[in-house]
Amino acid sequence: QVQLVESGGGSVQAGGSLRLSCAASTYAYWTMGWFRQAPGKEREGVAAVNRGSGTTTYSDSVKGRFTISRDNAKNTMYLQMNSLKLEDTAMYFCAAAGGVRTFCSGGVCSASLKESDFDYWGQGTQVTVSS
Repeated sequence: QVQLVESGGGSVQAGGSLRLSCAASTYAYWTMGWFRQAPGKEREGVAAVNRGSGTTTYSDSVKGRFTISRDNAKNTMYLQMNSLKLEDTAMYFCAAAGGVRTFCSGGVCSASLKESDFDYWGQGTQVTVSS
């Protein structure tokens, strides 16, 4: 059975840092990503990474502050979140695709952040940023 288990969420003051982890039950996920959903808002893509190429994609709202990475030997993906802002408060979900999902623009291709490209989802971990 496919499983994605997130951990590392919690409460932190603005400007602080958190590191989320996503443990996968299998290594056969070529594209993995993080999404988040704040109360009353739609789920949005945060960051994604491809297994083979290691290419990454970030939403504009987190670029420069968050770093996605994966340890293929441990079947684990991470999201290092620095300089957290109040607006980063949300439930964060780990997602994985059963194949390579890429987004290409201007001849440059990177991991997809399109929600419909992902096949498997974790239960989520809450991140709360306070002032």
